[in-house]
Amino acid sequence: MSSMLRHFVMAGLVGSTITMVAARPAFTQTTQGVILPGVPALTTAGQGEAKVAPDRASLMVNVQSRGTTAAGAASENARITRAVLDALAKLGLPRDQLGTEGYTVYPEMRYDKEGGSPRVTGYVVTNTVKAETHRVEQAGAMIDASLGAGANLINSLSFYASSIDAPRREAIASAVLSARADAEAMARAAGGTLGTLIEMATQGPTSPPRPMYDMAMARGKIAQSEPTPVNPGLQTVSVFVTARWQFVPQR
Repeated sequence: MSSMLRHFVMAGLVGSTITMVAARPAFTQTTQGVILPGVPALTTAGQGEAKVAPDRASLMVNVQSRGTTAAGAASENARITRAVLDALAKLGLPRDQLGTEGYTVYPEMRYDKEGGSPRVTGYVVTNTVKAETHRVEQAGAMIDASLGAGANLINSLSFYASSIDAPRREAIASAVLSARADAEAMARAAGGTLGTLIEMATQGPTSPPRPMYDMAMARGKIAQSEPTPVNPGLQTVSVFVTARWQFVPQR
């Protein structure tokens, strides 16, 4: 390894989180018959971000009922669930954006004394209503309508964007500029210049739904005379790019 290449490789190992490597030796036969090593390469990574305003909201509401019999609890739960669905439909939500999922029935047990046999004291029925809207400003009204109709738990309220193509490409461009700027700085520090781009890859984007409520809330804690305020804010779309470039040593 030449002194210039040794200095180049060591520069990538000290004081940098970016790995600088030499390309796999690709020896080339010249017309004089001398074998020369391939051109060294460096690898950089860049991250780009862009903002997007959510235009969708998803609400998960629980209707939980108790009764001395499973049938009785289920009947009461069905009545309230229908009322919740009707209340949401009155807001203008299409029926295909309303549904139920996660239906459960389980007995409540009581132990009269330590080591004794348990006995059933009643049954709990839970049905989950899922509502989606294309108007994020409706989210607060959806919560109020659900609670007003008899729902007693709010599982979650999430906001998300229906399309992130434009912000994703904006984030990719930013990530590429970051990766190239790092590559140019590394090349200068190693006493050379940045050569041809060898390869580039992207990962992402990452844009999870933006939750407003990430835990169940009892009805009495959030039901009030004032409308429930919600603010979806902006989502961040993150993209990561890795790139390999040729390094041109100073002659």
